[in-house]
Amino acid sequence: MLKIRQTNLVSGEVQVPGDKSISHRAVMFGALAEGTTTIHGFLPGADCLSTISCFRRMGIEIEQNGDQVTVHGKGWFGLTEPAQHLDVGNSGTTIRLMAGILATQPFHAVMEGDESIARRPMRRVVAPLREMGAKIDGRQNGEYTPLAIRGGELTGIDYRSPVASAQVKSAILLAGLQAKGRTSVTEPHLSRDHTERMLKAFGVEVVCDGLTVTVTGGQTLTGRTIHVPGDISSAAFLIGAVMVVPGSSLVIRNVGVNPTRTGIIDAVRAMGGRIELTNERVVNEEPVADLVVTHAPLTGTVIEGELIPRLIDEIPVLAVIATQAQGRTIIRDAQELRVKETDRIATVVSELSKFGAKVTPTEDGMIIEGPTKLTGAAIDSQGDHRIGMAMAIAGLAAQGETTIANAEAINVSFPGFAALLEKIAR
Repeated sequence: MLKIRQTNLVSGEVQVPGDKSISHRAVMFGALAEGTTTIHGFLPGADCLSTISCFRRMGIEIEQNGDQVTVHGKGWFGLTEPAQHLDVGNSGTTIRLMAGILATQPFHAVMEGDESIARRPMRRVVAPLREMGAKIDGRQNGEYTPLAIRGGELTGIDYRSPVASAQVKSAILLAGLQAKGRTSVTEPHLSRDHTERMLKAFGVEVVCDGLTVTVTGGQTLTGRTIHVPGDISSAAFLIGAVMVVPGSSLVIRNVGVNPTRTGIIDAVRAMGGRIELTNERVVNEEPVADLVVTHAPLTGTVIEGELIPRLIDEIPVLAVIATQAQGRTIIRDAQELRVKETDRIATVVSELSKFGAKVTPTEDGMIIEGPTKLTGAAIDSQGDHRIGMAMAIAGLAAQGETTIANAEAINVSFPGFAALLEKIAR
């Protein structure tokens, strides 16, 4: 149980944990690379630890001490058939990207996860991998876990993805690296491109042309040192804290500002919030900066279209911010929220309404009316880390005390969240 009380001011200078997406990929690519990969700033959250566990079960030696990780890669075909099922825990990234990797391997493996993973759609990666020649089975013809994969010889495809999903794109590209010929993925909108950037850092040739990414089969990866920047999805909650508490300001150091992930910055600026990027630089192909965040009066806006894939994970905290904006905020084209750790449209509406917020669900998003005075409430994260953190931010602006049940879910992506919040809330 996490307890939050209304605060008068948010201020200070902080760093957030390492980027979850980049941490996953650093371990995976390091395991497939020739030689040793050293990772600094790794996120030691539950999801990323699931990735380490799975590769250890396939014979990869990995040393992990806090946010320092060393992966002793054995090359693409150095993995060994796991004697046990591969448990991905709560991690959609682990299971979907690993499906692409396992599709190339000359052995049999079964992946499973927790109750949340068992409800999440898998055919979006299973179907194109089958098209490439992989043998994959699962509940409801591969729609749900557990997934049983027997990899082998694959043939490259040109795939038009019906959804803008980095997990789908990455699974196909990873399979394509060991498929015959060329493999390309074209998306309706550009999803996050950490896979493309990191593959280049590991020495792989990747061609990016608008909404299409192409790789050629038979390529190898070379081990290297990776510095993981702070996760902008985690920084988003601290941005939210500043925006809901008047007079607040905060400096967040060393944040990844990949343009496929900065939708939260664009949305908050569109509402009138002030976010300045300083000390901009590029590390391992990824843009990094310090964020200077300052409270300002907010106005409702419309969040839709190609902006949605760039802030899909930040919508719960954006909804909280919108409760303190003048007028109406409309979020649409975000039906992908319904197949996250929870149905995040339904969960945001149910939990935020407990504070007295005026929020209405739609089929593909929600409508929030503001500004609204919030009152402390008894909240349930429902096992979803981003719901737990978003409601904690609402608690900072709510009169009285807010309690959040099942708050341990927050450790999936932001270990130390409660302590950091206590540090910056005056």
